[in-house]
Amino acid sequence: MENTKRTVTCGDLRKSDVGKSVVLNGWVSRTRDLGGLVFIRLRDRYGVTQVMVGDNASDEVKKIAASLKSEYCIAVEGVVNARSEKDINADMATGEIEVEAKDIKIFTTSQELPFSIEEVRQKDGTLVIPNEDLRLKYRYLDLRRDPMQQNIILRSQVTFATREYLTSKGFLEIETPTFIKSTPEGARDYLVPSRVHPGKFYSLPQSPQLYKQLLMVSGFDKYFQIARCYRDEDARGDRQPEFTQIDMEMSFTNREEVLSTTEGMMQHIFKKTLNYELPAQFDRIAWEDAFDYYGSDKPDLRFELKMQDATFMADLADFNAFKAGAANAGREVQRHKRSGLKALVVKNVADKYSRKNIEALEAVAKTYKAKGLAWMKVNAEGVFEGGISKFYTGKEAEICQKLGAEKNDLLLFVSDENWQVACTALGAVRKQLGKDLNLYNPNDEFHFAWIIDFPYFAWNEEENHWETEHHMFTLPQEKYWDTLESDPGAVKGDLYDLVLNGYELASGSMRINDPELQQRIFKIVGFSQERAEKAFGFLVQAFKFGAPPHGGVAPGLDRLVMLMRHEESIHEVIAFPKNNVAASPMDDCPSEVDQSQLDDLHIVIKESKPNSLDIE
Repeated sequence: MENTKRTVTCGDLRKSDVGKSVVLNGWVSRTRDLGGLVFIRLRDRYGVTQVMVGDNASDEVKKIAASLKSEYCIAVEGVVNARSEKDINADMATGEIEVEAKDIKIFTTSQELPFSIEEVRQKDGTLVIPNEDLRLKYRYLDLRRDPMQQNIILRSQVTFATREYLTSKGFLEIETPTFIKSTPEGARDYLVPSRVHPGKFYSLPQSPQLYKQLLMVSGFDKYFQIARCYRDEDARGDRQPEFTQIDMEMSFTNREEVLSTTEGMMQHIFKKTLNYELPAQFDRIAWEDAFDYYGSDKPDLRFELKMQDATFMADLADFNAFKAGAANAGREVQRHKRSGLKALVVKNVADKYSRKNIEALEAVAKTYKAKGLAWMKVNAEGVFEGGISKFYTGKEAEICQKLGAEKNDLLLFVSDENWQVACTALGAVRKQLGKDLNLYNPNDEFHFAWIIDFPYFAWNEEENHWETEHHMFTLPQEKYWDTLESDPGAVKGDLYDLVLNGYELASGSMRINDPELQQRIFKIVGFSQERAEKAFGFLVQAFKFGAPPHGGVAPGLDRLVMLMRHEESIHEVIAFPKNNVAASPMDDCPSEVDQSQLDDLHIVIKESKPNSLDIE
């Protein structure tokens, strides 16, 4: 075979190409030998083409075709033929044609595979997915699977669409440093020792936060970056030690402009990549309402099922658990002192939920620190039965009227001295019910919402001091500036989270640009001037030279693509991720290094106890 360079890809050919001579390159997906007639499914990232080796082929080509096995990498020269009507494969883009091979060249053979690259299903239709560590060990093979190919292709398309939209709006893509000063006030930093500065360390950035604010001071009023970020934290499905975010910052702006710009970007991304129309404006939900109605600051809004306040029930019966939840449940009570009694009315399912089913929901609630899950049913006669019904016999009309309950409804309750525990626990039950009952609106595949009006400070019970809910550079809402010190618990921040289908997709805020206001925040959270100067002095110093009002946001690219592809983990949309213990089985990373490298870096490793190392 003289020319092995492909002239078309395995996804290109259509019926209009019949009669053309072509050269294909790719991997053998599978072969079928029908006794002198061999069919080869040839695959590349663009698609699959059926190759036929028939009577017209030479003996040499027939011999090569008979020897082919899965994942052999080959070139095929041949002519495009139309398939007969009965042989058309409607599931393939190239299903109306096949290529009759005139010559075949084997580039490389393949060993027996550790797992199938082709889709494998059990008899019941369940998709067989290999063990994740096995997939990660042979990630280059895993990436040949069609779902993974589509994931990575979409990721590239999303990145391109992001750049396309933001540059069209006047944003500049500017890189910020990868080696930065360590400021260990959030998650743990990854540290990089300096050879030329013995005993000193760089840090890998958890985000470009400080540098993008400095760019605002520099006069670059619209910045973005597809930013690599690093956090030394425990890995889980939607977290990685290294991840990517769409980092944005704007000057001379306000919250609404940041939100509308982000909405426009998401609308462009979804239309360009999925041809999916997002609404012109996303929901805006106050943080307190999000917890009261959905039990979460990242609610899944693809189904209704709102939680309700049930404090009135504490006065209707001598049920101590409810009295504790209702004792301090008013909205005027500061949240770290507030109690909660929350209810869910699940419509028309009382006859479907056994005690065992309800116990499974209670286990979910207890996972989120609830003491239990109270319940009762409204039977066909409109009478309460089961669970706590004995306490409320004769109160059906009043309770059903206030909660909007009807016959065959299931009523669920969580009561707790801590309002946030009550909300979160019943919110988790709500989320589980959404899955169990498939309550999702089929016309609402992607439901975005902004969570706004977050509390600025949270009380740390263990250490007995105030700390910021987000980072310390968030701007408090102006109406609270006069009472920052006197009533920190009431302060709300000018910050916002973007949520999608029950996941936090982005976090952002307007920023402090007044050095005096910044110092007040440092003081409230117990940050001494000396400590603040050491960690953030360069930023505060920059604010003294005419810092503009500014704000930004940073959607997670990995998580966005994960949700767009309806995957359960960001591992599925990253080419080479780490596993759940932050390691790579493929290349054995992290690994030990030579002693000479440690010597250059002035590092001594001291063994302290089994499975633990101290580094000096």
